[in-house]
Amino acid sequence: MGSDSDLPVMQPAAEFLKSFGIPFELTIVSAHRTPQRLLSYATKARQRGIKVIIAGAGGAAHLPGMIASLTTVPVIGVPIKSSNSLDGWDSILSILQMPNGVPVATVALNASKNAGILAATILGVHDEKIHEKLVGFKITMESDVQEKISKLKKDGWQNTFD
Repeated sequence: MGSDSDLPVMQPAAEFLKSFGIPFELTIVSAHRTPQRLLSYATKARQRGIKVIIAGAGGAAHLPGMIASLTTVPVIGVPIKSSNSLDGWDSILSILQMPNGVPVATVALNASKNAGILAATILGVHDEKIHEKLVGFKITMESDVQEKISKLKKDGWQNTFD
């Protein structure tokens, strides 16, 4: 993340990865305030064994794109609505509108949990344990929706679909 103020937004990704037993690191790398740290982090990521990078940033949000420009490790960008943000649109567009050749997967504004899920999905392509946990996660989501449908019916709401 670009700043410690981003932690509340980035924490759901960390919690999701932790719940799946996926090791991760959480650190601050500012594209603008620590450019040498950014360069070192991105260029050494693959050799350090990092397989996916989730990069959250607000405002001008250069962190995900700069990391992606320096590594072949997949980068998932989390646009963050910061205190100096234009309702988050500056962050969204800064991460989303990467030039050809420097792709960054982009999730919704402040949606770090989705970034964690996407990272697990990428890792699950080659890790059967993670894949199975994702299957269970999706079954649980479906079950949760079915329970909510049942509650609506019990509360007397008409449902002609099923």
